[in-house]
Formats: sequence, C-alpha cells, structure tokens
Amino acid sequence: MKKIAFIFLNALPILIMISLIPFVENDYFLTLIYTAIIIISLIIKKTKNDLLVLIFGFFIMIASEYFFINTGVETFQRNTLFGLMPLWLPFLWSYGFVAIKRSIEILNT
Repeated sequence: MKKIAFIFLNALPILIMISLIPFVENDYFLTLIYTAIIIISLIIKKTKNDLLVLIFGFFIMIASEYFFINTGVETFQRNTLFGLMPLWLPFLWSYGFVAIKRSIEILNT
C-alpha cells in the first residue's frame, strides 16, 4: 500500500499540470507554471539521475511529437513551439519521464 501511495505522490505533479491545461489559455504562462511545478517537485525530492532523465525526456519528446505531427498522426490547436505544438508539452512529457523512472524505482524496492 505504501508503494501505491508513493507512486501516486510522484504522479501528482503531472495530474496537476494536466488539470491546468483547460484553465490556462496562454501557453507561455502555462509553461512558466509547469517549470515552477517541476522545480518545486525536484526540490522536494530529487533522486539520482532525475535531471538527466528530465533533459532526455524533454528533447526526445520534442523530436517524437515533431515526427507524429509531420506524419499527420497528431495535430494541435495550440502551436507555440515551432508552430506545431504547445510550448508546455515537452515540459509535461519530460516530468512524466521522471515520474515513470521514480515509479519503477519504487516498484523495484
């Protein structure tokens, strides 16, 4: 039961970020909020390689989303990053990578 609670706590910032999307229409402001949430989350708890995973997730997701958009698989109405996708999207995905890494670590203990 403790593992489930810890995994939920690691996912909580992502749930908060997703819940803000319909309420914050300005992509730049939403990106700023996401950055603050990520920084606070990393200050509260930072495990080994979190920053590396965050940076990896950021760039991998930009490339992946770019590919999906260019193949027509995905489209976005909000396109403040390269005219293709919302600026905040790679920030959300990159922290998702961190949460997944942490969840796997929790399950492996």
